[in-house]
Amino acid sequence: MKNLLSKWNNLSLITRIIIGLCIGAILGIVAPKATAISLLGDLFVGALRAVAPILVFVLVMSSLANSKNNGAKNMRTVVVLYLISTFMGAFVAVVGSFLFPQTLVLTKATQKVTPPSGLAAVLKNLLMNIVANPVTALSEANYIGILAWAIIFGIALKLASTGTKQFLQDASDAVTKAVQWIISCAPFGILGLVFNTVSTNGISVFTKYGSLLALLIGCMFATALIINPLIVFICTHKNPYPLVFKCLKESGLTAFFTRSSAANIPMNMALCESLGLNKDNYSVSIPLGSTINMDGAAVTITVMTLAAAHTMGLSVDFITAFILSILAAISACGASGVAGGSLLLIPLACSLFGIQNDVAMQVVGVGFIIGVIQDSMETALNSSSDALMTATAEYYQRRKAGEDFVLVPKKN
Repeated sequence: MKNLLSKWNNLSLITRIIIGLCIGAILGIVAPKATAISLLGDLFVGALRAVAPILVFVLVMSSLANSKNNGAKNMRTVVVLYLISTFMGAFVAVVGSFLFPQTLVLTKATQKVTPPSGLAAVLKNLLMNIVANPVTALSEANYIGILAWAIIFGIALKLASTGTKQFLQDASDAVTKAVQWIISCAPFGILGLVFNTVSTNGISVFTKYGSLLALLIGCMFATALIINPLIVFICTHKNPYPLVFKCLKESGLTAFFTRSSAANIPMNMALCESLGLNKDNYSVSIPLGSTINMDGAAVTITVMTLAAAHTMGLSVDFITAFILSILAAISACGASGVAGGSLLLIPLACSLFGIQNDVAMQVVGVGFIIGVIQDSMETALNSSSDALMTATAEYYQRRKAGEDFVLVPKKN
């Protein structure tokens, strides 16, 4: 047993996760009634979601309090890349929807939900979350509020004594260590999550809405494997795919099963550390990305809205669809501040074409039906892009400074 544990610990985390994934899928097929196995997944995601708000608050505050005055320029680059990536995701969805137009068999919405009444409501929600009580923000995992207050306190604490700054650094290191312990349990958590997905849903979700899912997944893959690598290449002038595949493997894989960008923040932090990135930068940009970098959400909003338009027999010209991609990108950036995420922003986008709210809510209902796959793919793209664009921004600054660098450092 001791030798077996030693061999297990010597395997890389990704290898162990893949083993857990395979075992979970097999158990989901051969023993679907062994529901106790799914508890492993619930515990893992619960632990990540519990520690992530504290991690973000302490890490961002500590990084800003102890940082030198040279990170702002890099942060501007990160934000620009986030916005470009989100817009391009929506644009890819427009092109895909024109090439492969979809129609829906509309059903009643499967959940009682209230969409935002307009873009102003989304922006108001976003601003109110920013000024939320910091204690409430922590308890409710309001990451926009957490990030805003962490930045305010972090900047204020730049004037604190050396001892106070050291305490913040020690607290940051302690929370990071706790997160590493949780991440080491990822193979067992993924096992439980995969078991639950396979035993509960099987493959029936693919049958009724197969072509719609294929378009959604195809647009997300095109964004992940064509558009994002192109952005990386333009910024770094190097082959982007080693970095792209590393981010997909070490961030996208876990995000697919946790279905939460916030819960995947610790995984992205660990990934950025393994890439040798500046902690002062990624400790701020990663939680920021989980709120405004929404490639996958922009794809979902655009594809589902154009599918609704095609179903209603509306003629959509390319200019209007281009405007839709801008609206979808802006809306997607506020998705984290709206209960229900990207699906509840579909009625907002549908209003651009004059589609009535009751019809739009039926489209939301279809979204909930395919949500098992759609939301997993969307989160995988969103979360992996956070790490990818963070790394790209830093490598871009290094290239401009004339420094030599490699996109994926070799392990020692």
